[in-house]
Amino acid sequence: MIPLLVDLSGKTVLIFGGGDVGARKAAFFSGETVVRVYSRSFSPLFSGIAAECVRMDLSGITEERISGLVKGSSVVVAATPDTGLNDRIGAVCRGMGILFNNAEGVSGDVIIPSVVRGRNYLLAISTRGAGPAVSRYVREFLESSLPGLDGMIGIQSRLRAYLKNHQPDQEKRRDTLWKVLHDREAWSLLEKGEDQTWEMIERRYL
Repeated sequence: MIPLLVDLSGKTVLIFGGGDVGARKAAFFSGETVVRVYSRSFSPLFSGIAAECVRMDLSGITEERISGLVKGSSVVVAATPDTGLNDRIGAVCRGMGILFNNAEGVSGDVIIPSVVRGRNYLLAISTRGAGPAVSRYVREFLESSLPGLDGMIGIQSRLRAYLKNHQPDQEKRRDTLWKVLHDREAWSLLEKGEDQTWEMIERRYL
Protein backbone atom coordinates (compact mmCIF):
# COMPACT_ATOMS: atom_id res chain seq x y z
CA MET A 1 0.00 0.00 0.00
CA ILE A 2 1.12 3.56 -0.74
CA PRO A 3 -0.18 6.78 0.85
CA LEU A 4 -2.21 9.21 -1.28
CA LEU A 5 -4.22 12.36 -0.61
CA VAL A 6 -7.36 12.13 -2.72
CA ASP A 7 -9.89 14.83 -3.59
CA LEU A 8 -13.34 13.23 -3.19
CA SER A 9 -15.31 16.45 -3.70
CA GLY A 10 -18.62 15.73 -5.36
CA LYS A 11 -18.06 11.98 -5.25
CA THR A 12 -19.84 9.36 -3.16
CA VAL A 13 -18.61 7.25 -0.29
CA LEU A 14 -20.97 4.40 0.54
CA ILE A 15 -21.02 2.76 3.97
CA PHE A 16 -22.78 -0.47 4.90
CA GLY A 17 -23.49 -0.60 8.63
CA GLY A 18 -24.95 2.00 10.97
CA GLY A 19 -23.24 1.03 14.23
CA ASP A 20 -20.54 2.94 16.09
CA VAL A 21 -17.87 1.75 13.65
CA GLY A 22 -19.93 2.90 10.68
CA ALA A 23 -20.43 6.26 12.38
CA ARG A 24 -16.69 6.73 12.86
CA LYS A 25 -16.09 5.91 9.20
CA ALA A 26 -18.85 8.33 8.17
CA ALA A 27 -17.40 11.08 10.38
CA PHE A 28 -14.01 10.64 8.67
CA PHE A 29 -15.49 11.39 5.23
CA SER A 30 -18.23 13.78 6.35
CA GLY A 31 -17.87 17.32 5.02
CA GLU A 32 -15.40 16.25 2.32
CA THR A 33 -17.70 14.24 0.07
CA VAL A 34 -21.20 12.79 -0.24
CA VAL A 35 -21.66 10.07 2.39
CA ARG A 36 -24.50 7.55 2.18
CA VAL A 37 -25.06 4.86 4.82
CA TYR A 38 -27.23 1.75 4.52
CA SER A 39 -28.34 0.03 7.70
CA ARG A 40 -31.38 -1.36 9.49
CA SER A 41 -30.69 0.98 12.44
CA PHE A 42 -28.29 3.81 13.27
CA SER A 43 -26.09 4.60 16.25
CA PRO A 44 -26.72 7.87 18.13
CA LEU A 45 -23.20 8.81 17.00
CA PHE A 46 -24.66 9.63 13.60
CA SER A 47 -26.30 12.68 15.14
CA GLY A 48 -24.50 15.70 13.73
CA ILE A 49 -22.71 13.75 10.97
CA ALA A 50 -23.43 15.01 7.46
CA ALA A 51 -24.51 11.68 5.99
CA GLU A 52 -27.56 10.36 4.18
CA CYS A 53 -28.83 7.51 6.36
CA VAL A 54 -30.95 5.02 4.43
CA ARG A 55 -32.80 2.38 6.45
CA MET A 56 -32.41 -1.03 4.86
CA ASP A 57 -32.33 -4.60 6.12
CA LEU A 58 -29.06 -5.98 4.74
CA SER A 59 -29.62 -9.57 5.86
CA GLY A 60 -29.86 -11.87 2.85
CA ILE A 61 -28.97 -9.12 0.40
CA THR A 62 -27.90 -10.52 -2.98
CA GLU A 63 -24.74 -9.74 -4.94
CA GLU A 64 -26.91 -8.23 -7.66
CA ARG A 65 -28.49 -5.85 -5.17
CA ILE A 66 -25.08 -4.95 -3.71
CA SER A 67 -23.83 -4.19 -7.23
CA GLY A 68 -26.74 -1.85 -7.82
CA LEU A 69 -26.15 0.00 -4.56
CA VAL A 70 -22.39 0.48 -4.95
CA LYS A 71 -22.48 1.44 -8.63
CA GLY A 72 -21.07 4.94 -9.10
CA SER A 73 -19.40 5.08 -5.68
CA SER A 74 -15.75 6.07 -5.38
CA VAL A 75 -15.16 4.31 -2.05
CA VAL A 76 -17.21 1.64 -0.29
CA VAL A 77 -16.88 0.77 3.39
CA ALA A 78 -18.24 -2.42 4.93
CA ALA A 79 -18.81 -1.87 8.64
CA THR A 80 -21.50 -4.42 9.50
CA PRO A 81 -21.05 -6.95 12.35
CA ASP A 82 -21.41 -9.75 9.77
CA THR A 83 -17.91 -10.50 8.41
CA GLY A 84 -19.35 -12.79 5.75
CA LEU A 85 -21.51 -9.95 4.43
CA ASN A 86 -18.58 -7.55 4.59
CA ASP A 87 -16.47 -9.95 2.53
CA ARG A 88 -19.23 -10.37 -0.05
CA ILE A 89 -19.49 -6.59 -0.42
CA GLY A 90 -15.71 -6.47 -0.84
CA ALA A 91 -15.79 -9.14 -3.56
CA VAL A 92 -18.40 -7.17 -5.49
CA CYS A 93 -16.37 -3.98 -5.19
CA ARG A 94 -13.18 -5.67 -6.38
CA GLY A 95 -15.06 -7.02 -9.40
CA MET A 96 -16.32 -3.51 -10.21
CA GLY A 97 -13.00 -1.75 -9.60
CA ILE A 98 -14.31 0.25 -6.62
CA LEU A 99 -11.97 1.11 -3.74
CA PHE A 100 -13.01 -0.84 -0.64
CA ASN A 101 -12.40 -0.64 3.10
CA ASN A 102 -13.37 -3.53 5.34
CA ALA A 103 -13.87 -2.86 9.04
CA GLU A 104 -14.05 -6.57 9.85
CA GLY A 105 -13.13 -9.39 7.48
CA VAL A 106 -10.82 -9.83 4.50
CA SER A 107 -8.73 -6.67 4.11
CA GLY A 108 -9.75 -4.27 1.39
CA ASP A 109 -7.52 -2.02 -0.69
CA VAL A 110 -8.12 1.12 1.41
CA ILE A 111 -7.02 1.78 5.00
CA ILE A 112 -8.59 4.72 6.80
CA PRO A 113 -5.76 6.35 8.77
CA SER A 114 -5.60 8.29 11.99
CA VAL A 115 -5.41 11.96 11.01
CA VAL A 116 -3.72 15.05 12.47
CA ARG A 117 -5.30 18.09 10.86
CA GLY A 118 -4.60 21.83 11.02
CA ARG A 119 -5.31 24.92 8.93
CA ASN A 120 -2.19 24.38 6.84
CA TYR A 121 -1.48 20.67 7.08
CA LEU A 122 -2.88 17.17 7.02
CA LEU A 123 -0.92 14.21 8.38
CA ALA A 124 -2.12 10.62 8.04
CA ILE A 125 -0.81 7.81 10.28
CA SER A 126 -1.34 4.10 9.79
CA THR A 127 0.09 0.87 11.17
CA ARG A 128 -1.73 -1.05 8.40
CA GLY A 129 -4.19 -2.31 10.96
CA ALA A 130 -1.53 -3.97 13.12
CA GLY A 131 -1.70 -1.50 16.01
CA PRO A 132 -4.54 1.06 15.88
CA ALA A 133 -3.64 2.25 19.38
CA VAL A 134 -0.15 3.14 18.13
CA SER A 135 -1.64 5.31 15.39
CA ARG A 136 -3.65 7.16 18.00
CA TYR A 137 -0.57 7.51 20.23
CA VAL A 138 1.49 9.02 17.41
CA ARG A 139 -1.37 11.38 16.51
CA GLU A 140 -1.71 12.63 20.08
CA PHE A 141 2.10 12.94 20.39
CA LEU A 142 2.29 15.14 17.29
CA GLU A 143 -0.62 17.28 18.44
CA SER A 144 0.95 17.89 21.86
CA SER A 145 4.61 18.23 20.81
CA LEU A 146 4.12 20.55 17.81
CA PRO A 147 1.39 22.98 18.85
CA GLY A 148 2.88 25.73 16.66
CA LEU A 149 2.98 23.66 13.46
CA ASP A 150 0.23 25.64 11.73
CA GLY A 151 2.00 28.89 12.54
CA MET A 152 5.39 27.62 11.38
CA ILE A 153 3.95 26.53 8.04
CA GLY A 154 2.44 30.00 7.67
CA ILE A 155 5.79 31.60 8.49
CA GLN A 156 7.63 29.32 6.06
CA SER A 157 5.19 30.22 3.29
CA ARG A 158 5.63 33.94 3.97
CA LEU A 159 9.40 33.56 4.16
CA ARG A 160 9.61 31.62 0.88
CA ALA A 161 7.69 34.37 -0.91
CA TYR A 162 9.98 37.05 0.59
CA LEU A 163 13.19 35.21 -0.28
CA LYS A 164 12.11 34.59 -3.88
CA ASN A 165 11.87 38.36 -4.31
CA HIS A 166 14.99 39.35 -2.37
CA GLN A 167 17.47 36.44 -2.51
CA PRO A 168 18.45 35.17 -6.00
CA ASP A 169 20.66 32.38 -4.66
CA GLN A 170 18.50 29.25 -4.30
CA GLU A 171 20.94 27.56 -1.93
CA LYS A 172 20.91 30.56 0.42
CA ARG A 173 17.09 30.62 0.31
CA ARG A 174 17.00 26.94 1.29
CA ASP A 175 19.54 27.51 4.06
CA THR A 176 17.53 30.38 5.57
CA LEU A 177 14.30 28.39 5.53
CA TRP A 178 16.05 25.46 7.21
CA LYS A 179 17.63 27.66 9.90
CA VAL A 180 14.26 29.22 10.79
CA LEU A 181 12.69 25.78 10.95
CA HIS A 182 15.32 24.74 13.54
CA ASP A 183 15.19 27.97 15.53
CA ARG A 184 13.73 27.14 18.95
CA GLU A 185 12.98 30.81 19.66
CA ALA A 186 10.89 31.01 16.49
CA TRP A 187 8.81 28.05 17.64
CA SER A 188 8.37 29.59 21.10
CA LEU A 189 7.34 32.98 19.72
CA LEU A 190 4.64 31.35 17.60
CA GLU A 191 2.61 30.99 20.80
CA LYS A 192 2.37 34.81 20.81
CA GLY A 193 1.51 35.04 17.13
CA GLU A 194 3.08 34.99 13.70
CA ASP A 195 3.72 38.75 13.58
CA GLN A 196 6.14 38.69 16.52
CA THR A 197 7.83 35.64 15.09
CA TRP A 198 8.25 37.38 11.75
CA GLU A 199 9.81 40.45 13.42
CA MET A 200 12.41 38.22 15.07
CA ILE A 201 13.14 36.46 11.77
CA GLU A 202 13.62 39.80 10.02
CA ARG A 203 16.15 40.90 12.65
CA ARG A 204 18.03 37.61 12.73
CA TYR A 205 17.94 36.30 9.18
CA LEU A 206 16.91 39.03 6.74
